[in-house]
Amino acid sequence: MRALAKDNLSLLIQALREEGYEVLGPRMGEGAIIYGPLDSAEELPRGWIEEQEAGRYRLKRDPANRYFAFTLGPQSWKKYLHPPNLCLYKTKKTDQGLEFKSESWHKKQAFLGVRACEMEAILKQDRVFLEQLHPDKPYQERRESVFLVGVNCSRAGGACFCVSTETGPTLKSGDDITLTELEEIFLLEARSARGRAVLGRLPTEEASSHALSEAARQEEHVCRQMGRTLDTEGLAELLKNNLNHPRWKDVGDRCLTCGNCTMVCPTCFCFSVEEMTDLAGLESQRVRQWDSCFSEQFTLTSGNSQRSSAEARYRQWMTHKLATWHDQFDESGCVGCGRCIVWCPVGIDITEEAAVIREKDGASHANS
Repeated sequence: MRALAKDNLSLLIQALREEGYEVLGPRMGEGAIIYGPLDSAEELPRGWIEEQEAGRYRLKRDPANRYFAFTLGPQSWKKYLHPPNLCLYKTKKTDQGLEFKSESWHKKQAFLGVRACEMEAILKQDRVFLEQLHPDKPYQERRESVFLVGVNCSRAGGACFCVSTETGPTLKSGDDITLTELEEIFLLEARSARGRAVLGRLPTEEASSHALSEAARQEEHVCRQMGRTLDTEGLAELLKNNLNHPRWKDVGDRCLTCGNCTMVCPTCFCFSVEEMTDLAGLESQRVRQWDSCFSEQFTLTSGNSQRSSAEARYRQWMTHKLATWHDQFDESGCVGCGRCIVWCPVGIDITEEAAVIREKDGASHANS
């Protein structure tokens, strides 16, 4: 474990840029902390934290003036690895016939500030797009070109429950370099060969035992600070056995089917493909776009939607995330980031819905 003075954080960004990476990280914008290009550490939202609750997000100043005291904004790294709009290929009509041009990815990117839950979300998307019979080429190209700088959380947000899902608050693996921000310094740990190469370019020194103890105390504090909890014991079977529970009707009456929860979720992966043609009929393109199971068109078959009610759509989303994802990928689809809670306009809380169904187990209603 190495120690880096806080004033030298920009040297890490500089080292990554010199390696040919476009550095992306958290910054202020649109009334929230979002992800975008970074040229130096001065562009990070230092001294800012959020108030996060169901249906509520507000920024406020933090007297501790840390670089990474905030938790999570509305965006996840999914927008770079699995873009919301992606042109797969273009066609053009020529005198010789149709000319096809596929879109390839050649840019190197470095993500600065990947939290533990977000790293777990990336690994889950790896299983969806890469660990299948036919790997997804656009995702694969982006994933292989990215350098990941993780950051261990120093505080938990009001909607965080990563301890319940065992996905945080400390990174376990997957990133190239892990940062832990303390009062005076950063602790750095390289987890890959290219991570060690970048770390070797920085003016670091061996971390003291005092600093390591401080990091351990900080982790314990964050674990106790979680804003939410989710009892995952037997949860998958509980939900699958309660498909007719009266709570689904209750949540359906509140749900707007806006799809915000799927848009901010770092693991949701559904998409649709659309063919677009110019008015002259000479050029076309095939575009992949994020889709949502909250859309009425998502299950449109023979002119009819198979899930016409908000109740059915929310039940599908929540049971897939927490239950049938296990059937597909042998794990849960939730990383406990809490974004779906914070960015729901009416404040629907997935942990509350699961708790109510557990408390009032209506398994006897199933298949009735």
